[in-house]
Amino acid sequence: MLEIDRLGFAWPDEAPLFAELSFAIAPGEKVVLLGPNGCGKSTLLRLINGLIFPTTGEVRWQGRRLSPESLRDREFSRAFRRQNTLLFQHPEAMLFNPTVRDEIAYGPRQLGLTDAEAGVDRWAAELGLSDQLHLPPFALSGGQKQKLALACLLVLDPGFMALDEPTAALDPRTVGWLVDTLLASDKTLLISTHNLSLAAELGTRALVMGETGSLLYDGPLAPALKDLDLLHRAGLAHRHRHRHGDHDHAHLHTHDWEPE
Repeated sequence: MLEIDRLGFAWPDEAPLFAELSFAIAPGEKVVLLGPNGCGKSTLLRLINGLIFPTTGEVRWQGRRLSPESLRDREFSRAFRRQNTLLFQHPEAMLFNPTVRDEIAYGPRQLGLTDAEAGVDRWAAELGLSDQLHLPPFALSGGQKQKLALACLLVLDPGFMALDEPTAALDPRTVGWLVDTLLASDKTLLISTHNLSLAAELGTRALVMGETGSLLYDGPLAPALKDLDLLHRAGLAHRHRHRHGDHDHAHLHTHDWEPE
């Protein structure tokens, strides 16, 4: 479904990200993306979603290279935008319509889907937003905005979802619903998270990135979460000193936290 081939990227006046990054994701895989702040996780998800384009290497979707030219192909672009979706880390970046109803309906309307209104009602109910459909998105709480952004993706019934810290503003009940909904589906998932405890529930495969954007690990998720040396190299575990009476020693520890 998705191929990353010797990928490199650089923002203007900044050091390059990624060290010829390469991996592929097959249909139906549930992949968790782990790495420290600044390693390029959010940038990688934008590249995969065709919002920006590589400096070197390629991103291929179902065998076709993503580029400004390929996305000017109307037929390809419409199919791609329905099937390949991205949840931003900060949902405010996704919201711009006058009401919650219009926000959820925007994608289906743009794509000419005939069941747009039924989809709005379904996903608003699933995410507890039915009573807010008439409100402007800016009037919602942080957690409600996160739910709204999720509804905007789910209403398209995409084949692939890239989710950037999807649980950061959600209450525990909604986190549980999201995990159950995503894992029970046949959707292909790439989920970026710092929450190592939750990561174990989100997928079966891990991509672990280092501070320079290199790929430190690509394999089964469970062993990666138990490998403290790997997590330390990835900036996801650190060494604490402890004192016990007259003696002190150091241990590697992981901590669950959400980004600012």
